[in-house]
Amino acid sequence: MTKNDIACSLSKLLNSKKEADIIVNKMFEEIITAIRNGEKVVITGFGSFNTFETKIKNGRNPKTGQRLLIAPMKKIKFKPSKDFFEN
Repeated sequence: MTKNDIACSLSKLLNSKKEADIIVNKMFEEIITAIRNGEKVVITGFGSFNTFETKIKNGRNPKTGQRLLIAPMKKIKFKPSKDFFEN
């Protein structure tokens, strides 16, 4: 499913597809902004998005075999709600 599919489905409830596109895009913009600001995003009945930072770790260049340090980076973790897979 794509953003366009979501907008098409939502447009059946609204006046137009253009209006649905605006709503879907705004929703994702708000989620992205919150995650970038380090906030936890919880969508009841769906799940939650949370950010965390990885630690420095040792790595290796597979081409040369040279050892190197991999810098910490921010990642996103999604945890589905308890009733995500229930009917």
